[in-house]
Amino acid sequence: MPRKPFVWKLKARKVALGERTLIMGVLNVTPDSFSDGGKYLDPDRAFARAIELEEQGADIIDVGAESTRPGSTRVSAAEELRRLIPVLKRLHGKLTIPISVDTYKAEVAELAITHGAEVINDPTGLTFDAQIAKTVAQHDAGLILNHMRGRPETWAKLPPMRDLINSIARDLEATAHRARGAGVDRSRIVIDPGIGFGKRKEQNSEILARLGRLSQLDLPIMVAPSRKSFLAQQTEEQTRFATAAAVTVAVMSGAHIVRVHDVAEMRAVLQVVDEVLRNASSDGN
Repeated sequence: MPRKPFVWKLKARKVALGERTLIMGVLNVTPDSFSDGGKYLDPDRAFARAIELEEQGADIIDVGAESTRPGSTRVSAAEELRRLIPVLKRLHGKLTIPISVDTYKAEVAELAITHGAEVINDPTGLTFDAQIAKTVAQHDAGLILNHMRGRPETWAKLPPMRDLINSIARDLEATAHRARGAGVDRSRIVIDPGIGFGKRKEQNSEILARLGRLSQLDLPIMVAPSRKSFLAQQTEEQTRFATAAAVTVAVMSGAHIVRVHDVAEMRAVLQVVDEVLRNASSDGN
């Protein structure tokens, strides 16, 4: 489906969305993330990985210092900052692309923005700490609102969602309304349906299949299917192929941004998908 173009306003720049698919590269500086926990916990290795992700074609780097994998437990703001701030200090002024920080804590968001982050990616969609929206508004940063149901430590016990995509759409609309009520300009908001965040395995494919419903909210859409459990295959290479399929479907269904671990591989996928979309929307076709 054709994507509506948007101009996403961040703290220090404006980003065009819709002309091509943007890639958000994942950089986890945690000991327990589901796919690369501990790999980039050291600030020097994290710095090198961020530079590599930009060279591979990432348009945004998303740094996370607290895991939200299924079953994970929460960490204090102090511990999250202990992991995060040394990495942001190393990256300051070294990247030409914006830095996003994956956090739900207003205290962490505040310090992340003062250390160079231009986007806050709230995995909880304002449900854990509503103050984070005011913090983003005060600094004119970008805000990604992810749909989360329940808490990571209880996801395994949750029943399937009813009226899945309409429920997600209603929740995201309400979340965006709360963000705007806290002072966040609409032009700074991106929404994410939250694949894997409290949804049953079989429902994640349904989200991708019906993603177009979210376009009715008139906000840019990000999708983060990379290496999620519903895509898991017998080998890492096969899982990358499965992720490529999910990324393709997401973009064909209207996603403006995809959040992925394997930037180089997904860049190749998106070159083809974006070219198909350009031809599909051209006059005479």
